Amino acid sequence: MSDVVEMDAVEITKASQSNLAFAFAFLPENTRRDISTFYAFCRVVDDLADEPEERADREEKLRRWFAVLDGRADDRSRFEEEVLNLARSHNVRHEHFREILRGVEMDFTIDRYRTFEDLKQYCHRVAGEVGLVSAKIFGAAQAGTDAYAINLGLALQVTNILRDVGQDWREFGRIYLPGEDLEKFGYGEELLKEGVHNDAFLSLMRFEAGRARKYFQRAKACLPGRDRRVMRAAEAMRRIYSVLLDRMERDRFRVFERRYTVPKWRKVLALLGI
Repeated sequence: MSDVVEMDAVEITKASQSNLAFAFAFLPENTRRDISTFYAFCRVVDDLADEPEERADREEKLRRWFAVLDGRADDRSRFEEEVLNLARSHNVRHEHFREILRGVEMDFTIDRYRTFEDLKQYCHRVAGEVGLVSAKIFGAAQAGTDAYAINLGLALQVTNILRDVGQDWREFGRIYLPGEDLEKFGYGEELLKEGVHNDAFLSLMRFEAGRARKYFQRAKACLPGRDRRVMRAAEAMRRIYSVLLDRMERDRFRVFERRYTVPKWRKVLALLGI
């Protein structure tokens, strides 16, 4: 198991310096502790796709998590027990965790996506399922909140993909932008590999940004009023990532030369707006 699981879950969340970690800081203590445990699980398993150690070792660690969820693992670690206790205390089906693992598994075997529908399955597993579990932990009780979590997960993941276009190719040899979209805008894979930033690339990225905004809008429309208070951390993420998407587009998606972030003061404004 990765050494990171020896850290406290809250420490893992703080160390990530992510937008998600920032949103958690404003949650009640018990909720923050539980969502930090879940986030630590997501970080640990997601890192398995990209860690520098041998692929066989990483795949073995992934299989270990399947065994833990299926009740087939002996001598479970403290962190593994915490994850199982979390699922039990919030009545979260283990299938949600398995779907997240299947999303990570896709990164072991898939480095291209032909259509958006293909990519959508990946996004749902690594982000939509995370949203569904998070909603349970936050205490959401309304049926419509599941649709909110799914749509928000898709929006966040597409935004991440746009931000990381250059890094995903350079470091991992992956291209998440659908092949059919590359062809539609006349931006060949070789151009992406070379980091070519031309009009075709801008048109492609604006198209994908519009797709992300569509899911942001769907999420906002789906959230039931009665769950707005408990889902305020998720709403913070929606606002922060919407700002991130706007920043990238205003800067003409210079993702090959920079990694976009949202300043802390903008994050605070997003939270105050909620």
